[in-house]
Parts: sequence; C-alpha cells; structure tokens
Amino acid sequence: MKKRNLKKMILSAIAVTAISCSFPLSALAAVQVNPIENISADFIKGADVSIMPELERNGTVFYDNGIAQDGLTILKNHGVNWIRVRLWHNPYYVGAQGVGAGNTDEAKALEMAKRAKALGMKVLIDFHYSDFWVDPGQQKKPDAWKNDSGDKLVQDVYDYTAKVIKDFNAQGTAPDMVQIGNEINNGMLWPDAQLTADNPDGYKTLAKLLNAGLSAVHDNDPDKQIKTMIHLAGVDPYVYHTFFDKLIKENKVNDFDIIGMSFYPFWHGTMDDLKNTMNDVSSRYDKDVIAVETAYGYTLDDADSERNNFGATEEKVGGYKATVQGQATALRDVMATVSSVNDGRGLGIFYWAPDWVPNPKVGWKNPDGGNGWDNQTLFDTKGNALDSMDTFNLVSNPNNPYVEPAVVAVNPVTVDTAGIYSDIKLPNTVGVVYSNDAVKNTPVTWDTPSPLYTKAGQYTVTGTIAGINEKAVANINVQNKMNLVINSNFENEKLDGWTIDGDKNSVNLTWNQGDTRDKVALHYWANTDFKVTISQKFTGLTDGKYTLSCWTQGKGTAASYKLFASTGGNMTETDIKDNGWSRWHQTVIHDIEVKNGEAQIGFILNGTADTWGSIDDVEFYRQQ
Repeated sequence: MKKRNLKKMILSAIAVTAISCSFPLSALAAVQVNPIENISADFIKGADVSIMPELERNGTVFYDNGIAQDGLTILKNHGVNWIRVRLWHNPYYVGAQGVGAGNTDEAKALEMAKRAKALGMKVLIDFHYSDFWVDPGQQKKPDAWKNDSGDKLVQDVYDYTAKVIKDFNAQGTAPDMVQIGNEINNGMLWPDAQLTADNPDGYKTLAKLLNAGLSAVHDNDPDKQIKTMIHLAGVDPYVYHTFFDKLIKENKVNDFDIIGMSFYPFWHGTMDDLKNTMNDVSSRYDKDVIAVETAYGYTLDDADSERNNFGATEEKVGGYKATVQGQATALRDVMATVSSVNDGRGLGIFYWAPDWVPNPKVGWKNPDGGNGWDNQTLFDTKGNALDSMDTFNLVSNPNNPYVEPAVVAVNPVTVDTAGIYSDIKLPNTVGVVYSNDAVKNTPVTWDTPSPLYTKAGQYTVTGTIAGINEKAVANINVQNKMNLVINSNFENEKLDGWTIDGDKNSVNLTWNQGDTRDKVALHYWANTDFKVTISQKFTGLTDGKYTLSCWTQGKGTAASYKLFASTGGNMTETDIKDNGWSRWHQTVIHDIEVKNGEAQIGFILNGTADTWGSIDDVEFYRQQ
C-alpha cells in the first residue's frame, strides 16, 4: 500500500508539472520512463522479430489499445526503428515442419525485411550459419555442409552469404547491417573453427570463415552502405580482449564496423559492467558497439508448458522488479548506458523476441510446444502491447518530464540455513526498491554485522543505509545444528579445507554475478572431458545420524555428478541435477550413519567438455 500510494503521488506531481509547463497530456504515460539526455536522433531502437511470421501463420494476433493490428506496425508506432532477423540455413532439413522456434529461413527473412522497409524501418540480418540455434555452447554446421571442411567450407560461407545479400538487393530491401555469426565467443561451424585448446588452428580457421562472410557482403554492396558486425555474448572484457586480439592482431580480421554484445542484466552483469566494457572495447579496437540482444521479464508467471528462462533468481540478480514498470526501466537503462558510450560509439540496442507470446504451434525446439521467453516479451500473453513498449518513444520525447525515482521499500534479507554457532556473514548491500521498480544494491551498516547464536530460534538484525530513513532488516532462522564443513560458502575467497583430486585445473573460484549465492562460490569448467573429486574428511565425530546438503547451479551436461558421504566403508550418494545458469537448487542426503567417528563428504564429477557450474553453501551436521 505504501508503494502504491507513493506512485500515485509521483504521478500526480508529474501531472501538475506537465500542466504548469504546458506539456501536453500525451506526455504522461502508464509507466515512469525518464528521457535520456542527448540521445541521438538515429539511435537504434531495434527488435529481433525473427519469430513473428511463424506466430502469425499459426493464429497469433497482436493488439494495441485493444485494436488488432500488424505486430510490426505496433512496434514501429511505439518507437522501434530497426528490426533484426535471424537466418538459419535450412531449418527444414529434418522434415516439412522444421525444427521450431520460427524456422526463420531466407524466405521468412526476406518477408520481414520487405514489411520493415515498407514501414521505413532499417534491417539487420543475423547469419547463424546453422540450421538451428547457435550460441557460445553450440555452433553446429548446417546439415548441407556437414562433410565440408578447409577451403570448401570457406567457399560455402562466401557463396551462401553472397546469395542472400543478392536476393535482398534484388527484392529492393538491401540490408542496412549484417552479422557474420551469432554469439561466436567459442568460434563457429564446429569443429572446424571451434576455439578450444586442442584445436590450435581454431582462430586461423575462424578468421578465414569470417573474412569470407565479410567479403561476400562487401562484394555485393556497390554503394558501401551495409555495416558489418561480429557478435559475442556477455560483457566480460577479458573475453573480448582475448577474442579480438587474436582475431584482429594475429589473424588480420578487421574489415568490419561494429562489435555486437548480448547483454541481459540477469545473466551478464550490471549497467556499469556494460558501459565499462563498451568504452574499453570501442576504444581498444576502434569499433562502434551495439547491445544487439537484451530483454527483461515483466512478470514471474509462466504461461505455457516450457519453464521460463527468467524467474525469481533472475529477478533478484537483474536489478529490477519483474513488472511492466521494471521491464520499462531496465530497457530504458540499457538504452541510456549504450547512448552514453564515449565518442558516440554506442549505436543502439535490439530487444530480443518482444513478440514471442505463447503459441502451442511455435515451440522453442519443436514446431509444437512451449517457449521459455513468454514473460520477457513486450506483448502480454494474449498479444496486447504492454505499456513498457512506450519506452522506445518516451526516452526521446522532449515533452516527457524527468522525475527523480523515490525510495519505496528496502528488501529484507533472509538467512534460513544458519545453525547454532554458525559464522553468519550478513551481506554488505541490500536491495533498495525505487518508484520506477529499479532495485539497487546499496551499502548497509548492520547493527551486528556477524551475529553468533547459541540457541535455535528466529532472530532479527537491523541496519542503516546512508541517506535513506527506512531501516534494513535481516531475518535469521537459526536451526538446532552445527555445520561442520570448513569454508562451507567459500566467502574467504580460497579453497581452504577442500581436497581436490583429479583434474584440478577444472576447479576454481568465481565471483561472477549469478554464479554465486552471495559473493563467492566454487566453480568448475573445462573445454575437454574431466574427472574431479572435491571432498573434506572429518574425525572425532559423535556417532549418530547426519545430514549433508549443498546448493548448485550449472549447465547440467555432466556424464555423472554426485553428492556423497562415506562413513565406515559405506558410501551414500545422490545425483545432482542442474538445469541451467543461476537456477540454484538444493541437494540433500539425510540419515547418514556415523559409527566410528569418521566421515568423508564431497562431490564426484565426471564432466563432459564445456560442462560448467557452481557449488555453494555446503552443510554437514548431526541431526537432533
């Protein structure tokens, strides 16, 4: 109620300001979106609409203010000025129905380009060089090229790219920008140009393929109007330095204009991370930059059978509430961040799949089924344009007044796994919620920063946030247990207490947002198959029954991944089943019988190449 009343006060204040300053009433909007200072008139406000043709063919209807309209027209009317279309080589190689997810082949890409150009919009073509999804974890060759390699594969890339550009030109819809590859952090057209330690020619081969694609574009662009892009996922500067230093300096791939970045705040970091990397990369390589993929959830509800990519964990990490207002603020902040890149080198953004509303005949993998994106669209589940779509117009509207977001709440902190005598470390920051549904992690000074409790029960610690009247609150649930694991949450930023056997290089620590439950976690990854055991031994235990638990997240592709406890020659183990990045879940083994005072606990991991994940908050305690 407090937040709702405050929002009414803010909107009333906006209305008064609008009237007193002669702003038209149309300047007011259902979402609070501040203008972006000095945003360029040609700033790219793009949308990836690759799936729209298939949605429309299967009955999806889009609405604006209750009126059925063409989906692309709705986006245009709300300020979208570019489209991006994905291009799969032949998604129908498996059959007449294709592989799903829009089946965006050249015919559909041409269709969307024609529609966009008729509306005065510009067009980006995204060559995947595959028949299906490609990203840092998968870059499968098109089925038609599966037996090609060397010079033949290079020629395939050139011929195919040239054909597509010629076809677009012949239709009178020459693309304004072209991506050569999609999220190629680890190369493309695997295994030929896969960037792994056991493929020493990976960068050399990748360079030939990229130069072939770039040459095909330039050779069919007589007026030299088409901008070209190379696209990676994430905003880790080390990744960009490693990739482009090798590609540009060592392998002479430099005939392109733009470095594209996928940036999802709940996966890749903060707005400061995005800005710092864009400034660094644009200066270091003398290239313009674009956030060529971004999105945010407007709800936590799931409207179909496929689990959503964006859930409660992503909301917590992402920095915005999962509301229409939160989505609008996230989109506005991405645009503001890109717009602020030094020397005007931040060209714009593309919102990914704003149209992918639930449709049982347009699944992500198969022609039928669900998709994990239905709560990140800019239309609701019935196809109605959300108020957050107004963000594209509002950021550039001179009649849109700036309103300073006000604090409406401080998110409480919950510690629900603490045991008696536990070393409880309260976080250094708490989430402060603002009227635009941004949630900013803000430093807090706790009255008792490291409480210690000798009895089970519910406890509360309060804290002070500079400049904010409302107190921070930490609710601590202390259970009648004593965790025996040394360095159980890795917050000392070391692996002390843990024995690593096997492929030790596959194990390290991570501080990356989303890879940890607090600040630090144990992390594993290797680009080849690996086997590792991570364990601790205990002696002098009181005989009885014990419980072992842990929290994990990860790719979920290990050949075998187990939590185990060994006592008196008896082994107890259970499978750990991860199901995606930052999808933390707890694995527990109860009633572990200790009879001789000794036990060993830990993890046995047989990982396949590129298996990754994190372990955090391990507990081993005697049951009461």
